[in-house]
Amino acid sequence: RESRFRRNGGSVFPVELHTGPVEIKGRRHLLSLVRDVTERQLLQEHIHHLAYHDALTGLPNRAMFSHALHHALAQAKRFCRSLAVMFIDLDRFKQINDALGHDAGDRLLQEMARRLTACLREADVVARLGGDEFVVLVEELASCTQVSALTGKILSAIAAQVVLDGQALQVTASIGISVYPSDGADERTLMKHADIAMYSAKEQGRNDYQFYVAQMSERAHSLMALESGLRTALSKGELRLHYQPKLDTLTEAISGVEALVRWQHPVRGLVRPAQFIPLAEESGLIIPLALWVLEEACRQSVAWQREYLPALRIAVNISARHFSDAGLAQEILAILVRTGVVPSQLELEITEGTVMQNGETAAQTLSDLKNIGIHITLDDFGTGFSSLSQLKLLPIDTIKIDKSFIRDLPGDSGYEAITKTMITMCKSLDRTVVAEGVETAEQLDFLRRHRCDQVQGYYFCAPVSGDAFSAYYRQRTSTSRGGSTDISKVAAGLGKK
Repeated sequence: RESRFRRNGGSVFPVELHTGPVEIKGRRHLLSLVRDVTERQLLQEHIHHLAYHDALTGLPNRAMFSHALHHALAQAKRFCRSLAVMFIDLDRFKQINDALGHDAGDRLLQEMARRLTACLREADVVARLGGDEFVVLVEELASCTQVSALTGKILSAIAAQVVLDGQALQVTASIGISVYPSDGADERTLMKHADIAMYSAKEQGRNDYQFYVAQMSERAHSLMALESGLRTALSKGELRLHYQPKLDTLTEAISGVEALVRWQHPVRGLVRPAQFIPLAEESGLIIPLALWVLEEACRQSVAWQREYLPALRIAVNISARHFSDAGLAQEILAILVRTGVVPSQLELEITEGTVMQNGETAAQTLSDLKNIGIHITLDDFGTGFSSLSQLKLLPIDTIKIDKSFIRDLPGDSGYEAITKTMITMCKSLDRTVVAEGVETAEQLDFLRRHRCDQVQGYYFCAPVSGDAFSAYYRQRTSTSRGGSTDISKVAAGLGKK
């Protein structure tokens, strides 16, 4: 049995005590063996701690949180109380991890754990489930207002600036909340519903929270089915590329083309990119999808040249997740070699937000791509808060003004002033300027007067199949008329939609 002994100095220590009878020279005695088990007990406590706590942050782990939630539910049922489960996921943590390294990522998680703990009451429980996912248990809940206030406090704490390896970062989080008993009466249901609500918060733009509502489950099942279908869409040949031309603003001659992916689902029909591209990014499918787009676009470029079309530069969008991949430049180079496309004929469109968020790593990746000979375009310009000094240092050939600035031109004095300023700024840096989303003759005239180099939009041509684009190019170059060509007639003549 175990007991505790006291040393001469007064300190107490654990011992293992064995007692038994012995006979010595015909007389019976009681023999006691005592062993100090301090070291063994400390080891057992350490093992127990490791079993129920996260090794990196010291927070409770999934097993201990499950035990705490199970106990809390029993108490809530007995005394008719409410409680809340909060799923917390750091936004775009993988990009930070890839850009700064896993050591910096670990230190960021430790800091976030400290901030979360500081926001909670002593009775609340915060645990790390793994990766960048945390979960909070709030017991004896008075009202949903109490949870909203706590969630706001957590979002503010997480968003406070953190410095890693000399680089200042601002991290945000998405939070999903389920409440007992309205959102579930057992541990599994509450956890699942909080997780679903968290993904809804991400879909709403991140850095926010959502309470669970029943309709979210229906949407979650729909998204799950969509993700499952997307995983096999590549092998089944359900993905298509459509192409939209870029035109010289003055001459209206076709100067390039952008490849845009479409999904022709066998049941749902044409699935819009806005529905499946974010899903591909969340699930990790964006990289194989992007590689397929790159290779297919390059093959189409070669096919057009065999039809005696000129070697138009073809643009492909690169996602933030793919851009942070260390092997991006080598993967693209391999595709160029395989397809026989000259590097200068390929253009990569990378959003301003992606470039600004990745800092020095972005500059190095862009330099690697430029060294291959690839043309680089900064997409969605005006939405990422880049500075003139930053743009000057980046190896960028073209800057594309986001369509949100073009939509209300002309007529909106604010957007007119912003657009003119952006064009002037880009041209002062000796960059080619492209305006996307051009849909009217008035927009084209405004951009022409203010020396925008190229335009792209439905005024000239909607995104169409490779064959329809080929026919559009021939018809446009064979006519002396300016303005738009009726691409619907061209496509109909090819039996295309």
